[in-house]
Amino acid sequence: MKTFILDLIYIVSAFAFIVGIKMLGKPVSAKRGNLLAAAGMTAAIFGTIFLNESVMPTNYVWIFGALILGSAVGYVMAKKVQMTQMPQMVSFFNGMGGACAALISIVEFDHYIHHPGTGSVAHLVILLLGMIIGAVSFSGSMIAYGKLEEKIKDFRLPAQQVVNILVLLVIFGLIYAFSAGIVVNPLTIYIILGLAAAYGLLFVFPIGGADMPVVISLLNSFTGVATAFGGFLYDNKVMLFGGILVGSAGTLLTVVMCRAMNRSLANVLIGNFGGKAAASSGRAVTGTIKEISAADTAALMKYSKNVVIVPGYGLAVAQAQHVCHELELSLEAEGAQVKYAIHPVAGRMPGHMNVLLAESNVDYDKLLEMDDINPEFKTTDVVLVVGANDVVNPAAKNDPASPIYGMPILDVEDAANVIVMKRSMRAGYAGIENELFFNPKTRMLFGDAKKMMQELVNELKNA
Repeated sequence: MKTFILDLIYIVSAFAFIVGIKMLGKPVSAKRGNLLAAAGMTAAIFGTIFLNESVMPTNYVWIFGALILGSAVGYVMAKKVQMTQMPQMVSFFNGMGGACAALISIVEFDHYIHHPGTGSVAHLVILLLGMIIGAVSFSGSMIAYGKLEEKIKDFRLPAQQVVNILVLLVIFGLIYAFSAGIVVNPLTIYIILGLAAAYGLLFVFPIGGADMPVVISLLNSFTGVATAFGGFLYDNKVMLFGGILVGSAGTLLTVVMCRAMNRSLANVLIGNFGGKAAASSGRAVTGTIKEISAADTAALMKYSKNVVIVPGYGLAVAQAQHVCHELELSLEAEGAQVKYAIHPVAGRMPGHMNVLLAESNVDYDKLLEMDDINPEFKTTDVVLVVGANDVVNPAAKNDPASPIYGMPILDVEDAANVIVMKRSMRAGYAGIENELFFNPKTRMLFGDAKKMMQELVNELKNA
């Protein structure tokens, strides 16, 4: 009877995962989808604890102690984290998931060694693969976290890709040798673990900062695959199903973002986009920079009928999402129609700008994706670019030598007027000059995004 009830809980939980992920596809339903998936996971956890016969009641103290401790730490971190640090948190939590998957494999290996005959060679291979992928995800995610925090710089060894391939060959060679009985020393597993962790470091170190959203998504899929292997080991259907969902969703998201950048995954992993190599690529940009004051910007926007705001990471850094919404309301009070142009890879993680603006209660219907908003720029009076850079750089269309050439961008240069709000003329994450800044229709509004937006709001209210 317990087994039947547990299987039923797993089916309901799996359904909750599927529907929850589906709801995450739209901002208006994302919060409810997240809660639904969390409820499914909660049911699966407690169902496993109380209904799985392999869970001994004597272990309840350890289990619930770990649950309480982990929940408390997670709650505090989630409450304290700033929206600008959300990509770092996602990367950190993903790394913890990879570490858990690796630890599961180590524990199961200990059982495999001390109980000969209880597992097949296939069982051992799955165990090792789960450990390797989990270790790669953990160490890679920690480097991604450090890069997003700007505490770790790009690092590339001579013949980096050759070194990476050699490390992988050694790892898979040891897997074959161990599973075939050529190597029998149990300590070999720790050599494999160390090499896998080293590969995660080597894998992420040289990748440029502009590619971090893709890397985070890819590492997330790795964690999902490692979790699925854990489901195989424990014959746990919901763990297997959940891992497959996370792995496939992460993979699909990685593919979508690569398409949005018009690059292959291999190019992302090898091309060092956003690294030192990119900074010296592309032709020199010449022209005149034209500045504009907050008062003149407010006057221009006051008499505009169609205004599009392009948010970027600079908006998040300045924590200006709330005053941005206030500016939107002020413009609408003047009779303007305001929309937001969202590029698929704007920010530091997938959906970063959507989450940021949703926090300030921006209407979901005003958040338009690149393909939907691009045709409207020709009829837009003013585009306000706030902290975005590479996703509006015309070099992606005009300069074949540019590292971002071919990447679909927001066609803001088609608007009648372009106002770019930046702290300085510093290059974006891709490390290249932005041709848009020198466009005759572009004016630069220098200053902190939050402060300058508040000035715009005040000017509009006092006009």
